[in-house]
Amino acid sequence: MKLQKSTVFALYAVLELASAPDKQLSTNEIADRYGISTHHLAKVMRRLVRGGLVQSARGAGGGYRFCGNANRTTLLDIITLFEELEPELDLEEASDVPPTNIGGALQDVRDEINDLTQATLRSITITTLIKNAERRRQNDQLIIDPAI
Repeated sequence: MKLQKSTVFALYAVLELASAPDKQLSTNEIADRYGISTHHLAKVMRRLVRGGLVQSARGAGGGYRFCGNANRTTLLDIITLFEELEPELDLEEASDVPPTNIGGALQDVRDEINDLTQATLRSITITTLIKNAERRRQNDQLIIDPAI
């Protein structure tokens, strides 16, 4: 599965905001942290607000805050705001070749891969990813600074 840039930016933004729920972050702060376009991220943030995962506050002290439930919000919840997860290619309908047993067998495999992918994305919550990121940060500190 190849994700659009908007989807990846949304994942960065949601994870950043959910990892610091007491802070508001601006689009500039998030974009600078990941080296991404502020303009593109602003569009992504509007969609996340409409999707109910993020709240926005205007003004000098404004920014964005995660408002979802990190224990229940999954990768699939975020991805489906930006991606159509239907199979991109139906092997039996994609060509002029009439349906065959081989074509059907290939489509069965593709359908199974799609089902497994969606099940995996549905099983990974924002909380799980934040914990994994924290574990990676701690491991990196141990490698960088052996005195810790």
